[in-house]
Amino acid sequence: MSLELRVIERISEVPEDAWNALVREDASPFVEHAWLQCLEEAGCVGDRAGWLPRHLALYEGEKLVAAAPAYLKTNSEGEFVFDWSWADLANRMGIAYYPKLILAVPFTPATGHRVLWHPSRDRGETVAVFAEAIRTITREMELSSAHVLFPDEAEARLWDAAGFTMRHGVQYHWSNAGFRTFEDFLATLPQKKRTQIRRERKQPAMDGLTITTLGPEDLAGEKGKALADTMHALYLTTVDKYFHGRRYLTRRFFDLVRQRFANRLAWTVARDRDGDIVASAFNVQKDKILYGRYWGTTAELPFLHFNVCYYHGIDEAIRHGLSAFNPGAGGEHKRIRGFLPTTTYSAHHIEDKRFSAIVGAFLERERRAIAEYVASGGDEG
Repeated sequence: MSLELRVIERISEVPEDAWNALVREDASPFVEHAWLQCLEEAGCVGDRAGWLPRHLALYEGEKLVAAAPAYLKTNSEGEFVFDWSWADLANRMGIAYYPKLILAVPFTPATGHRVLWHPSRDRGETVAVFAEAIRTITREMELSSAHVLFPDEAEARLWDAAGFTMRHGVQYHWSNAGFRTFEDFLATLPQKKRTQIRRERKQPAMDGLTITTLGPEDLAGEKGKALADTMHALYLTTVDKYFHGRRYLTRRFFDLVRQRFANRLAWTVARDRDGDIVASAFNVQKDKILYGRYWGTTAELPFLHFNVCYYHGIDEAIRHGLSAFNPGAGGEHKRIRGFLPTTTYSAHHIEDKRFSAIVGAFLERERRAIAEYVASGGDEG
């Protein structure tokens, strides 16, 4: 039976069961139908945001056998694989860089599967089909380029084999080496770091704060709705603080995910002596991996960020036997606190040959530098 690739403008056009049948247990939670649907329904993606859903769905007859969350982008915001210099170069070369096509999860720099495939299909063959289809879409729609952001290493190799140009980046991740306690983890660090972390972990109690992870029962009903409002307000305290901050996520998104995605949420909150929430982290958990996301606070207290976003997550991962904690993009301050530099991947197809050659030469140098940095474990200062 022949294959047909369809471009889907709303994730709701694909039944949730059919989409999720392609999402393996080791795939990130962010490619699940509910997460993508909440982003669309809450208005986080669309014309206003410059993220136009163009999901790719591969059908065999009327059976969905593979899919990829995909978007037509009219800017480079919320991607975390920074290409503004590429856009500037394209402009100087007389090439319209936007719109471009990306396979990614909006606003989410978390490694995972980008092409989802049915167990009946071979993963390599499926990625090859998508690679050829993307080249055709890019050419026929007169797009400058197509980009696959944060695929896992195995999928990145498949895009490389399919002729896409590879880019490497760095994030700081924590891995569980069979630790039974937080002290077991600390024992693997130099004494100076152990002393610093112990001192920082004592601070919340000194400030009268209690840090906890919320459960599904906390997210239900009117209590849960009020909590979602609080989480959104705290999220805004961070994005509004910085010039580069953007209000990507709406209040409605927080309310939708607490209703439809509660089984994946591991929201962390810090409460003061009166029981009021003064800080939070929007964490998500699946398949023994904890993903750290949005942080916010109304209390400027010492080491609060490190405790809510890092130490509590590590403690929870050890307590529940999780294998890894991916706290998000950026931040060498994470290395000091036990997170190690980890290679991330993206794959790129640029239509113009001259433009592609220039970018390719830059990426080759960048890959070498990142490989050396990761191999060294990061600069110890």
